[in-house]
Amino acid sequence: VLLDVEGMMCGGCVARVRGQLMQDYRVESAAVNLLTETAAVKLRPGCGKEVGSELADLLTGSGFPASLRSGKGQDDNAGRKIEELSKKRKESLRKSTQKVAFAWTLVALCCGTHATHLLHFYPFIHDFMHSPVMEVAHDPVFKCVVALTTLLGPARDLVVDGGKAFLKRAPNMNTLVGFGAWAAFSISAMSLTIPELNWGAPFFDEPVMLLGFVLLGRSLEERARIQASSDMQRLLSLIPAKSRLQVSEQANDENLTVDVATEQVRAGDRVLVLPGEVIPIDGTVVIGRSSVDESTVTGEPMLMTKTVGDTVSAGTVNWDGPIQVTATCTGASSSISSIIKMVEEAQGREAPVQRLADTIAGPFAFAIMALSASTFSFWYFLGTHIFPDVLLNDAAGPEGNSLLLSLKLAIDVLVVACPCALGLATPTAVLVGTSLGAKQGLLLRGGDVLERLQSVNAVVFDKTGTLTQGHPNVSTVTSGSNDFDKDRILQLAATVEQHSVHPIASAIVEQANTQKLEMLVSEGQLTEPGYGALARIDGKVVAVGQPRWVQECCLKLDSMESTDEVERKLGNLLADRQSMEQSSTTVYVGVEGVGIVGAIALSDTLRADAKVTVSRLRDMKIRTLILSGDRKEAVASIGRTLGIEGDSLFAQLRPSDKSKFIAKLRDGGSIVAMIGDGVNDAPALASADVGIALKLQNKIDAASDAASVILLGNRLSQVLDALSLSKATMSKVYQNLGCALAYNLIAVPVAAGVLLPGYDFALSPSAAGGMMALSSIFVVSNSLLLRLHR
Repeated sequence: VLLDVEGMMCGGCVARVRGQLMQDYRVESAAVNLLTETAAVKLRPGCGKEVGSELADLLTGSGFPASLRSGKGQDDNAGRKIEELSKKRKESLRKSTQKVAFAWTLVALCCGTHATHLLHFYPFIHDFMHSPVMEVAHDPVFKCVVALTTLLGPARDLVVDGGKAFLKRAPNMNTLVGFGAWAAFSISAMSLTIPELNWGAPFFDEPVMLLGFVLLGRSLEERARIQASSDMQRLLSLIPAKSRLQVSEQANDENLTVDVATEQVRAGDRVLVLPGEVIPIDGTVVIGRSSVDESTVTGEPMLMTKTVGDTVSAGTVNWDGPIQVTATCTGASSSISSIIKMVEEAQGREAPVQRLADTIAGPFAFAIMALSASTFSFWYFLGTHIFPDVLLNDAAGPEGNSLLLSLKLAIDVLVVACPCALGLATPTAVLVGTSLGAKQGLLLRGGDVLERLQSVNAVVFDKTGTLTQGHPNVSTVTSGSNDFDKDRILQLAATVEQHSVHPIASAIVEQANTQKLEMLVSEGQLTEPGYGALARIDGKVVAVGQPRWVQECCLKLDSMESTDEVERKLGNLLADRQSMEQSSTTVYVGVEGVGIVGAIALSDTLRADAKVTVSRLRDMKIRTLILSGDRKEAVASIGRTLGIEGDSLFAQLRPSDKSKFIAKLRDGGSIVAMIGDGVNDAPALASADVGIALKLQNKIDAASDAASVILLGNRLSQVLDALSLSKATMSKVYQNLGCALAYNLIAVPVAAGVLLPGYDFALSPSAAGGMMALSSIFVVSNSLLLRLHR
């Protein structure tokens, strides 16, 4: 189930939401995303969807308003939720900007007097400094009012949220900042109202500047988050709001159209798309011919020619001429909606390295509060006695007061610590990386996939449809029996294969149609992945596929010829045996009671980018292998062309054999990526560390469902793009985590006063607040640099 969760501020909030969910015995796992404000929950077997509503109520009661994302039309909900989240963030940014303007106006009122001191040598500035207005501005009571206005005005939501979190025993980032600001204000107020303390002049400017820096940082961070998620917003904006619905009964009448909302178009409706317009729905061209820019969906920059019978996708651009398209998928069912949904799900899946950050961020606020108390205790009871010179620092006031120094250092510790940077380190990079992948025609299913993909050291290819074009043509038909001529063999094979979507089956049926051979009456069609297909024709079983399997289907075992004998007999009859061995795939046709009666050789073309892809992988020190269900000769021919050694070529494998082979590779220490395209590749894709599927015919099939990465552009070279992007994304993740950890490991001790004894250096609360804000801004900005990756 997918929950929309509000109110998460930092990594600590993420850890608490996950902890609340995992406490429920019905939850098997939970992945919480700070940026997309979602929680993807995997329930234990036997639990119904109603559990999702109960979990949402549980989170709401814990201070994190949550709602269940309905399953019906979830693709559409995903897009709508992204739009809502974008609007919410823009509204939040608008309010945040107003608060920043208000806060920094107060900063100017409270601290502007310091700037005039620097410019007092100018006559008009000197006169202004001694005016009644400046006398009021210098008055500690006025500064007290300004500080209180800041706490109760622009910083009110921050302070209240922090207080509520503390009362619920779940302190967050706002708790630390709020406590720090109130403590600084309280110390200044005590200094003002109790002069006997001899703490010197109050420092009401400190809480004002502290909150000014924090609010400015939050505003800049929110702006950076909006930029990080802007790629998803662009995907949503690809679909035009209006469509030209064809209402004329005349198929060739292009004038009788009516503009309707795209969401009202239904499957079967005909839509007119003019040159320069975005195609609003998935469908099939029924009238016209044009060039279409599919780069928004596949990442392919070249224009694709579309004519009658070709499929087009929503979000692509029609260039040359008007076309009429019959809708096949609309709204939530369209390719672009499916992509948006899968990208959102991917952004919700956390990388394993994120668990380290969340483990630290969870108890972070408690640890910092304890460290703040320890800092106060050390300096008040021991430190000023061990290092008496520290009382000469300005932080101790003019009288060198140990209580004042200890309080200020404790405040610095509260304010400088930043769990937000840790919480944002991984999700911001994953969000930018997966969104960038979608723009390039790569569907990467989450941070965990990116982390595994960057470590891949072995890539396994299927052959047919993966290394080859997947559009084989019948090159030779041969008969091994006087009772079956070539046309009869092709007719039998086409009848058996007519309901299959396998490329070889399609090629056989297409050749039969070309020769105008009629399909025979058949029944009981059955496809055995990796072996072939069979059906009953004229009361007899006819099988098409691998020779041994065909024999088993058509003859008793004790009367079978060996596979070698059958292949040798048919090979002598083939017109071009040498050509078949080098570049063709052969399927055998058998009839019940007779055995194998003929063979059909099909030739396929190597993909244009196959050779360079394999070569580049070798240059990256990645082992390449081919696992195929095809004949040894065909696999060896492909291997020679691509430069893959014989010990990395494996032929005549069933789908289960491929899965076992990949499991063996993984047991040997290899991180394996499997690349395939068809239903029979699904088990192998699922068993690999990373399954990579080529997307064919504008649909998500079983191979795509089992894969971790989908190549929407159907180009083999996109494997290199995926590897490059995964390495770049994980590099940003490690940079972010390293910087966030380093910041806290350095800043917190400095704030606690470790440099006071030797270097007489101590932070002020406002400086600590500025550093804390900058650490989060750096992490988000560093992730945004990933958008420059090419």
